[in-house]
Amino acid sequence: MKQLQKFFPHAIAIFGFVLVSLIYFYPVLQGKQIFQSDIAQYTGMAKEQNDFRATQHVEPYWTNSAFGGMPTYQLGAKYPYDFIGAIDDVLRFLPRPADYLFLYFLGFYGLLLVLKVDPLKAFFGAVAFGFSTYLIIILGVGHNAKAHAIAYMPMVIAGFILVYNKKYVAGGLLTMIATALEISANHFQMTYYLLFFLLILSAYYSYLSIKNKEIKSLFISFGVLAVAGIFAIGANATNLLATAEYADFSTRGKSELTFNPDGSRSTSTSAMTRDYITEYSYGVAESFNLIAPRLFGGSNSETLGTDSSMYDFMISQGVPAGQAADFVTGMPTYWGDQPIVAAPAYIGVVVFFLGILALIIDDRKIKYVFLSGAIVALLLSWGKNFGLLTDFFIDYVPMYNKFRAVSSIQVILELCFPVLAIMGLQSFVKVDKNKQWEGLWQSGAIVLGTIVILFLCKSMFSFSGASDSYFTESYGPSFVDALKNDRKTLYSADLLRSAFFIILTAGVLWLLIKNRIAQTTAIILVGLFMVFDLFLVDKKYVSAKDFVSGREVAVPFQETPTDAQILRDTTHYRVFEVNGNFSSARTSYFHKSIGGYHAAKPRRMQQLFDYQIAKNNMEILNMLNVKYVIQTDKEGKEFPVVNPDANGNAWFVNEIKLVNKANDEMKALDRINTKKIAVFNINLHRDKFKNARLKRNMDTIGSIQLRTHKPNYIKYISDSKNEGLAVFSEIYYPNGWNAYVDGVKTDHFPVNYVLRAMMLPKGVHTVEFKFEPEVIKTGSTITLISGVGMLLLLIGGVYFEKRKKIQE
Repeated sequence: MKQLQKFFPHAIAIFGFVLVSLIYFYPVLQGKQIFQSDIAQYTGMAKEQNDFRATQHVEPYWTNSAFGGMPTYQLGAKYPYDFIGAIDDVLRFLPRPADYLFLYFLGFYGLLLVLKVDPLKAFFGAVAFGFSTYLIIILGVGHNAKAHAIAYMPMVIAGFILVYNKKYVAGGLLTMIATALEISANHFQMTYYLLFFLLILSAYYSYLSIKNKEIKSLFISFGVLAVAGIFAIGANATNLLATAEYADFSTRGKSELTFNPDGSRSTSTSAMTRDYITEYSYGVAESFNLIAPRLFGGSNSETLGTDSSMYDFMISQGVPAGQAADFVTGMPTYWGDQPIVAAPAYIGVVVFFLGILALIIDDRKIKYVFLSGAIVALLLSWGKNFGLLTDFFIDYVPMYNKFRAVSSIQVILELCFPVLAIMGLQSFVKVDKNKQWEGLWQSGAIVLGTIVILFLCKSMFSFSGASDSYFTESYGPSFVDALKNDRKTLYSADLLRSAFFIILTAGVLWLLIKNRIAQTTAIILVGLFMVFDLFLVDKKYVSAKDFVSGREVAVPFQETPTDAQILRDTTHYRVFEVNGNFSSARTSYFHKSIGGYHAAKPRRMQQLFDYQIAKNNMEILNMLNVKYVIQTDKEGKEFPVVNPDANGNAWFVNEIKLVNKANDEMKALDRINTKKIAVFNINLHRDKFKNARLKRNMDTIGSIQLRTHKPNYIKYISDSKNEGLAVFSEIYYPNGWNAYVDGVKTDHFPVNYVLRAMMLPKGVHTVEFKFEPEVIKTGSTITLISGVGMLLLLIGGVYFEKRKKIQE
C-alpha cells in the first residue's frame, strides 16, 4: 500500500503528460494527422520498399526509386530482433505527434526526479522542456528522428548521474536501456551532441572522485557505463553497422574528386564543404531570441495582423482589405543569419530567469555542469560566426565534420536551462528569506537589465534581411520599408512581453517571501507562467491548422496527367524531373527517379548531378536509362519529354577507356558515347580485377534483355557471339550486391563513375544480381546476443535490488 501511495504522484504526473500532449495536439483525437513536409518527402522515398514489404513480406534493403538506387538503411528499414524498437513502440503509444511530446515530458521528468526534484516541480519543468519552441517546431516540419533522439537524451543523462552517485545497478540498467533507445532513434547528430554533454558531466564527476580520493568508485562507474554502452550498441548493431557501411558511400564520406564542378581546385576531401556544414549558423546577437522569441523577426513566414505596417502599405497600394489581410499571414520578417527559419529557438524568458536564479542561490555544484553544457552549445551553434572555435572542431574533433546545421546543437542548451530553472525554483523555496530576496533582486536585475539594454540598442540594428534586395527589386523600396517597420515592432513587442512575464514571476516570488501566498500556490503559478509563456509562442507556429485528414498524410503526392502518361509505359526506365532539382521525392513516389530527398545522398550520384547533369550532359541521362524528362512550359504546366536515346537496361560496349584516378574518370564523362565506351578506374580496383581481361577494344555483337526487376533482385538474359563487357544501368554498390552468371557467382565492377559492369562469356546466359548484404546477417546475430544479454542483466538487476531492500 505504501508503494502505491509513493507512486501515486508520479501516476498523476504521467496522466498529466498524456492529457497535455493530447490537448496541444487535439486534432489527433479527430483522426487527423499533422502534415509534416519532411515526412511527406520520406513517404515518397520509402514508397517502393514499403509496397514491396507489404506484398512480398520480406525486407528489400534496397530501393531503385531514388538516386538511381540506394540502400534503405536510413529509409526506415526493418531489422530482425529489434527488441529495442518494441520497447520504444510501447512508450510511444499516443497518436503522432502527441507521442513525441509525451516522450519529451516523460524523459525530462525522470531526469528531474534523479536530481531529487519533487513531482510537482518536476511536472512543470518537464512540460516547459517539451514546449521549448524548437522542440515543437521540429514536430511541425517532420524532423521526427531528431525529436525522437532528443526525447531520450534526459533519460541517458539521468542514468549517468545515478551511476556516478554509486547507484550502479539502477543507474547501469537505466543507462543501458535509455542509450539503446537513444541510438535506436536513429539521429546520430543528436546522439553525437549528447556525447559532448556526457563528457562534461563525466569530467565533473571525475574531478569530484579524484578530489575526494574515491578512485575505485570512479573506475567502477566507468566499468558500469562501459558495459551499459556495449550492450546498448550491440542491441542496435544491425542499424549501426549498416549505417557505417553506407556512410562512406554517401555525401558524409570523403570525396575522391579534387576539383569543383566549375573546374577550380577543391581544398577539401570532404564531400560536405565547410560552407555547407556551417550554412545554418546562429547569429551572435540572434542568441537573444532565447529570451525574446521574435527579436530577429521570428520566422520566414510570420503572421502579421491588420494593425501592421505591411497591411497599411498594401491598402495604400489599392489592394482590397481582404486580400491585404491574407497577404500579411506569411511575411518574411526573419532577418537573422540563417537561410531559413521555421520558428525562433525560444527557451522561455521565465525558464531563463529561474535558471539565472539557480546560478545565484543553488549550492549544488552540478549546476555548473548544465551551465557549461549550455555555454558550449551556444558557442558552437554560432558556427561560421565564431570561426575560430568552429574551424577547430571541424578540423580536429572526430566526426564533427559529418554533420551540418551546426545551430541544432542548441538542443543541449534547451535541455540544460529547464534543468537550471527547476533547480532555481527548488532552491528558492528552501533557502532563508534573506537569500530569497538577494537571489530575486539579482536575477531580476540581470534579466530585466538585459531587456532594457536590448531596448536601448534597437537603433543599432539595421533590421535588414538577406532577401530584402530581392523584395526591393520585385516590390519596391516602400515594401521593404514596411517590412522593416514590422520587424521593429516585433522586436519591441516581444521585449515588452518578456518583461511582463518576468514581472509577473518575480511578483509571485516576492509575495511568497512576504508570506502573502502559500508555497504550493507560488510553485503552481510560476509553473503556469513558465508553461504558458512557451505555449503561446508555440501555437503561433504549430497548431490545429497544420493538421489534415489521414489520407492526405498517407498519400502526400497527387498523380498528375504527366505521371499518368508516363506510367502507361510498363517497361523499366528512369525519370528525371528538371524542376525537382535533384532534391525532391515527389518523382520517387510514382517513378524510378534519379533524384530524391535525403540528408545523406549517394555521394557519387550527387557529384554526377553537380558535374554532369546540371551541365545538360544528355549522355549521362542516357546511361542512367532516363527515358522520360519532366519539364514545365512558360505557364508552369508540366509535360513529359521522351528521351529516344536512353541506353536501356544493359548493353555491350565496344571500347573501354582506362583511367588512373577519379578526376580523370569524371572528366572522361564530359564527352563520351556511353553506348560504345565505358570508363574504368584502374587504381581503385587494381587488387580485385585482372586488367588483362579489360581490353581497350572489343568486337561484340549481342544483346542483354531484362526479364525481372525487383528492388533486391534483377535478372537478365545475355546473348552474344563473343566475350564482351556488359554495362548495366544500375548503381554500383560494393557492399551487398552479388552477380551470378548461370548461378555461379561472378565479379562485377564499377564503370562510368556510378554504374555496374561485368565481363560476360559468349553464348546465351542468365545473369542475376542479388542484394545479399552480409552486414544485416552479422548485425542481426550481434543484436540477438545483446538483446538476450540485456534481458538477463535486467532480471538480475531487479532481483538484486529486491534482495537488497529485503536485507535493509
